[in-house]
Amino acid sequence: MSPDSVTPGSVRSSAEVNEQIRALWRRAGGSLSAQEREEYELLVVEWAAAIRSEVVEAA
Repeated sequence: MSPDSVTPGSVRSSAEVNEQIRALWRRAGGSLSAQEREEYELLVVEWAAAIRSEVVEAA
């Protein structure tokens, strides 16, 4: 996954991003390569932003 494929302000829900994180771990078999680690880190940042957005919307 390139940095360009995760757009700041993404409209994906935390559940969607979480599923992509889970799929990444399944594909990797529990051990991430350097490239997969980069993808994972980007996904975690996107997931955290989605969680924050959902909390703000709920308030």
